[in-house]
Amino acid sequence: MILLPFEKLSRKLRCDEVKKYYDILDKKRFSLVLKRVMDILLSLIMIILLLIPMAVIAIIIKATSKGPVLYKQIRVTTNNKRFKIWKFRTMTVGADKKGALVTSAHDNRVTGIGKTLRKFRLDELPQVFHVLSGKMSFVGTRPEVVKYVQQYTPEMMATLLMPAGITSLASIRFKDEDAMIGDVSDPDEVDRIYVEEILPKKMTYNLEYLSRFGFRRDIYLMLSTVKHVFTGD
Repeated sequence: MILLPFEKLSRKLRCDEVKKYYDILDKKRFSLVLKRVMDILLSLIMIILLLIPMAVIAIIIKATSKGPVLYKQIRVTTNNKRFKIWKFRTMTVGADKKGALVTSAHDNRVTGIGKTLRKFRLDELPQVFHVLSGKMSFVGTRPEVVKYVQQYTPEMMATLLMPAGITSLASIRFKDEDAMIGDVSDPDEVDRIYVEEILPKKMTYNLEYLSRFGFRRDIYLMLSTVKHVFTGD
């Protein structure tokens, strides 16, 4: 991963709040290079190993619900750039137009197979292709939709110094995020809970990650993710 010169960053990132984290990463350029090398090698291996399992998942999705296999949505990654994320579809078609952009507990928009895919994070598998292309990394702040990024504080914008990630300390801590939102059905209230209560807490972990960034810590977080997915600890 190449850290851009500060003056070439997106205008919203060129502020004192972000500069503090930029200076930390600037001193760890070798770790950033190792991070990118690991992303390339591991994503290539995973794509080869997971092609058949992903094909099986695609067939099951197609056979159990109407609509496309993949769900695509505009998210935000490095330097405030937008990209179209790929996930296995876990909700009914048009679900994002029928409610909030985040799900609540017992959300009836989630399909039967979708619940299983989400539980074991299998819906995220197509994102290994984004890791290979450099739009994402295995470890980093989960990519948010534009609507929520527009409500970031200046300090939160620092999370966009690095590629969005498939996993992070925040995603481990908040893997049951829908349960935290509860059975709220009003989309505006779900958004309020997420933006005012959950997002700030997640960002505390994301900013801590930037402060303590290191190649070995990335490996630790990846292994922790595997443990939490299969044990629920």
